[in-house]
This record gives sequence, C-alpha cells and structure tokens, in this order.
Amino acid sequence: MKAFSRFAQSYLKKQGFKCIPPELYSQDGYTLYEYRKPDGSFDLDAYRRIQIEGNKRKINQIWAVEENIAFLANYILDYMPSPRFGICHGTRQGLEQQWFRKYLNGCEVIGTEISDNASEFPHTIEWDFHEVKEEWLNAADFIYSNAFDHTYDPEKCLNAWMSCVRPGGICVLEHTRFHGAAVANQLDPFGAELTQMPYLIALWGRGRFCLREFVAAPASKQDSSVWFLVIHKF
Repeated sequence: MKAFSRFAQSYLKKQGFKCIPPELYSQDGYTLYEYRKPDGSFDLDAYRRIQIEGNKRKINQIWAVEENIAFLANYILDYMPSPRFGICHGTRQGLEQQWFRKYLNGCEVIGTEISDNASEFPHTIEWDFHEVKEEWLNAADFIYSNAFDHTYDPEKCLNAWMSCVRPGGICVLEHTRFHGAAVANQLDPFGAELTQMPYLIALWGRGRFCLREFVAAPASKQDSSVWFLVIHKF
C-alpha cells in the first residue's frame, strides 16, 4: 500500500477530514482509492460490485444537465460540422446520450454503464469503460463523461477513451469541485483539482493528445461551477 504524502494529508485535513482512509493514496497530484484483495492484488470484482451498488442506489439522482449538454453540442458542431458518432461513458439513466442525439441531429450517440441495469435505458450498453470495443478504435468524433472520477486507473481509462477518438476528434471531461482530490472515496475513487488536470492529461497523453481548453458550462450543479476539459487527439 502506497503511503499518503504529507502534502496530501495536510490538504485533506484543511478540507475537514479528521482521518485519512488508508485505502487512499496520492500520486502525481491526484488521489485514488485502491480496491485490494487480502494479498494486495487489485480486486476488480470489488470495484464492479461497488459501482453497480452505487448506480442502483443513486439511479434516480440525475447529475447531467440538459442545458449544459445542449451547450456542449453546439461547441461540438462549431468544432466539427457533421459529427457522426459519439460515446458517453458512465451514464446511469442514459440522459446524456439522449440529449446529444437530440441536439446533434443525425449523430449516433451511445452510452456505457457498468451496472447490469444498463439495458433498461435507451441507447445504453452494459460495459466497463476501462475496456475498448474493436469497432470503436479511432471511430468516435467525440467522447463525453461526467464520471471520470469513477475510474480505478485514470491513466488507463483516459488512454482507452482516447484510443477510440478519431485523429482531430475530442474527449470532453466534466469537472466540478465534487471531482476534487479531497472527495475521492470508495464509489468515486479518483479525485484531482481542476488546475492539476492539464498536467495529468499531458503526462498520460505523451504527445498523443493534450488539453485544448477549459470551457465554462452555462449551468452550475449543487452550487458548484461546471467546467468542460476539452482534450484534442492529434
């Protein structure tokens, strides 16, 4: 188990944490919850179980905002006049892809959700977003997610998503204060501050992709500003 850095401990204490969960560790400026078996190896089954339980517990909580998706759809149309295919990852009820399909008329947009209730929602497949379908490689004009904080391995996850984006396409990550380093937990294992994300994206991209810009969304959520991190694939 990697030890939590003194800097991270100090930061979390300032955020009101009285104790630091031993399952969290700090690396490269972010925090991550570790799912470990007794022998120390990664416990994928535990990750999936916790994510599915969390999905069903929060199934009626809607995080996506239609106004923000409409705004982002217009951004995409300005960036690429005729998008044909998009993927939304970690969509719970599947509203994101429904709204993208509404505002990007004629664009095929699907969503992924790890929970076994995924097929109950339109244009949604049951899928672990760390994995890639062969037909998705270099095929998506855009990828969108407000669930990047649910990754157990952010570098693996972002590289998987970017492998599906066509050259010249974009991946958009939604970020609020609820995605910060101090908020990481068993259900939302990854946390990083907005200002740290450009460094992480550049580090993980290794010249294959980079942050194009921050874009402020028009509608806030739970008294938190919403930012879109637009990542361009070379």
